[in-house]
Amino acid sequence: MTLLDENIAEDQCRLLRRQRLRLRQIGQDVGRQGMKDREDILPLLHTLDRPTFFTRDLGFFEPNRCHGRYCLVCLDVHQKDTARFVRRLLRHPSFNTKAKRMGAVIRVSGAGLVLWRLNARVAESLPWNRGAHQD
Repeated sequence: MTLLDENIAEDQCRLLRRQRLRLRQIGQDVGRQGMKDREDILPLLHTLDRPTFFTRDLGFFEPNRCHGRYCLVCLDVHQKDTARFVRRLLRHPSFNTKAKRMGAVIRVSGAGLVLWRLNARVAESLPWNRGAHQD
C-alpha cells in the first residue's frame, strides 16, 4: 500500500492518481485528519499491510523508526515536485518492490537518497540512476 501523509498537497495526490498509482491518504482514506506522528501514525502503520508511507515531515527520518513491516519516506523536495519524486523513488531499482522497501527509512532529495535500513549502524547514500526515466 502506498500511503500519503495529509501534508501532501491535493494537486500532487491527483497527479499521482492520474498516473494510475493506487494510493491512500491519511485523513481521507485511512485514519483521521490531524493524526499525531508518534502517537497515531506509527501505530497505524503496524495495522496496515506493509505500507510505504510518504511524508514531507523530516522528523520521521530517524534510524530508530526502521521497522520490518513498513517503509517511511521523507520527501525533502519542493511541494510542487512531490509527485515526481514519489514516482522516482518507486521506480528506483533499489526500491521498486515492496520487499525492497520494507525496513527502510528514506530521505528523498534532488541530490539522491539517504536511508537507514533495519539493524544498520550507518546511513547509506544512493544516487538517482543516471539515464533512467525521471518522471
